Amino acid sequence: MKKVSFQEALPQLLERDPRYAEDAYHFLREALDFTVKLLEKPVQGPGRHVSGQELLEGIRQYALKEYGQLAMRALNTWGIHRTADFGEIVFNMVECGLLGKTDQDRVEDFAGGYDFETAFVKPFLSRRSQNSSAPSSKRT
Repeated sequence: MKKVSFQEALPQLLERDPRYAEDAYHFLREALDFTVKLLEKPVQGPGRHVSGQELLEGIRQYALKEYGQLAMRALNTWGIHRTADFGEIVFNMVECGLLGKTDQDRVEDFAGGYDFETAFVKPFLSRRSQNSSAPSSKRT
């Protein structure tokens, strides 16, 4: 069986599951690469496997790094509203042969990972409130 490239599989992914925008698949692929590097996983082989929980944390960090305060808005625009959506995208990619999985991996591994508001909005609200409570250096 010929291995399909990401670009070849993308139209099939979008047709099979129109809930998610093309950018959602690009983002997930980049977030997976980020996570593999973050966890210092090998380039190939069974040791490279990333669990659902590891990927969710990598996705959270990557989204904040790349999009900052706009992370949740970007994800929502692509049809991603909860961590279970990441699982759906991952398993869509597994079905197309773009990603592998172990017998223990389940789409349910991504459900309830974290609340989007807490993960993508709250870090910036904390900073704003800290900045607004700092003493002003203005002279009156």
